[in-house]
Amino acid sequence: MINKADGYPLDSIQYTKTQRVTIDPDVLRNNRVIMGLYNDPRADIFRVLRTNVLKQLRENNWNSFAVTSATPNAGKTFISINLAIAMAMEGNQSVLVVDADLRRPSVGQYLGLQWEFGLVDCLEGEVPLEDALINPGIERLVILPGKNASNSASELISSHKMVNLIEEIKSRYESRIIIFDIPPLFAADDALLFMPYIDAALLVVEDGKNTADELQHSMYILEQTNLLGLVVNKSLQPLPTYQYGYPCETA
Repeated sequence: MINKADGYPLDSIQYTKTQRVTIDPDVLRNNRVIMGLYNDPRADIFRVLRTNVLKQLRENNWNSFAVTSATPNAGKTFISINLAIAMAMEGNQSVLVVDADLRRPSVGQYLGLQWEFGLVDCLEGEVPLEDALINPGIERLVILPGKNASNSASELISSHKMVNLIEEIKSRYESRIIIFDIPPLFAADDALLFMPYIDAALLVVEDGKNTADELQHSMYILEQTNLLGLVVNKSLQPLPTYQYGYPCETA
């Protein structure tokens, strides 16, 4: 499969403008970035999630989705990053993760990145998109990190600059899937403002913490959004051992 934007096969993409860095395996291990570690048996959980999500994206010709949660600390960024790496490893598309949580950006910290520019710089300043993109040493994966918390998050999300930036991101590479890590649904109106920009959403639920009422209200908020599914994170129940003997640990 050819990435028509740059003319290279997806398994040999050459980054000319995107900053390339090497991420520390110890940082990945400490932050539970399972898919970035070699031969971690828990990675099968994200391979299954990847298959389910990609199937829906391809059937509907979608190339973007948001990962959100009802409440803070449910693990939406943990899911976003591991799922993005799993998709990039599949090899049939490249993946861009956009840290669109303008109030509490954390994607860059999860990966242990050092960066100068982020999404807010592209929106508030004159920083071109390519100057903010980072390849974290994982083939076919690019990160647009956040940079500093913004007190005008709602205004930035609904601005013409955000609309133009997202249009540029979605149209630049035909074979790229864009994952937006957005704020929790109940934190502010940020997530709701973001929904018109994306094709679908994935909802992360914290096991044992999110109530039935919170889940019902989340589904009401997402009523007009294509829902890819629910991911139950921080499970309080031990997951069963796979048939082939791989221990499946909770996230």
